[in-house]
Formats: sequence, structure tokens, C-alpha cells
Amino acid sequence: LDQMLARMDIVSVNCPHTPATYHLLSARRLKLMKKEAIIVNTARGEVIDENALARMLEAGELGGAGLDVFEHEPAVNPRLLKAKKAVLLPHMGSATIEGRIDMGEKVIINIKTWVDGHNPPDRVLPSML
Repeated sequence: LDQMLARMDIVSVNCPHTPATYHLLSARRLKLMKKEAIIVNTARGEVIDENALARMLEAGELGGAGLDVFEHEPAVNPRLLKAKKAVLLPHMGSATIEGRIDMGEKVIINIKTWVDGHNPPDRVLPSML
């Protein structure tokens, strides 16, 4: 990961938030990135050390950031709100009619499966956390 971060122009974060991914992109790792690099996080806010990211954006040590998730949602780090090289959006990628219908259907399928005495297809297991 360290070697990759130092070579990339754009880094897109796509992983769940788990104890292993908390601040996966720490201050140390963010400093490995090129000065002109852009980081995009549409995964989970806790994966990036937001304070370190804000400091680096303020200092011109990163090319920019695109975020639609935040470490302390729904609160947004005020330093990120002021950052000229940050694009911030609410986490709403699934906010389409089709997406919402699919989510509702998944819930119904999981409930019906459980009521019928079977394991629901979309269970969250403790081992996954």
C-alpha cells in the first residue's frame, strides 16, 4: 500500500470500515502521496484520518480530495468545508428510485427467508466486523 500510494495520481478508497481499516490512510500514509495527487473517498469516512487530510489540503501538500463520506457523520470537519481543493457531497450514491426499490426488496426477501426458518442471504456475521 505504501509503495502504491507514492506512485498514484488518483486514489479511490473502496473498502468497508472495520477495525483493520480505521485510518488505513493515516497521516503517515497520506504524506507518502504525490503533492498533486487526488484522493476520493466514497467508502467510509473513518478510513481516512480527516484531520491529517485537512492539514495537508490547507498546506498545499495534496492536489485535492473528493469526499462523500466523513469521519464523524453527519458532522463535517469545518476545515474540510473551507478547503479550496475539496469537493464534498452527502453520501447519496444509492439515492435513486431504482436503488431504493432494490433495497426495499432485499429487506423483504431477508425477512421472508428468516420467517421461513432459513438464514437470510444478507446476514452480517460477527466475523465480518
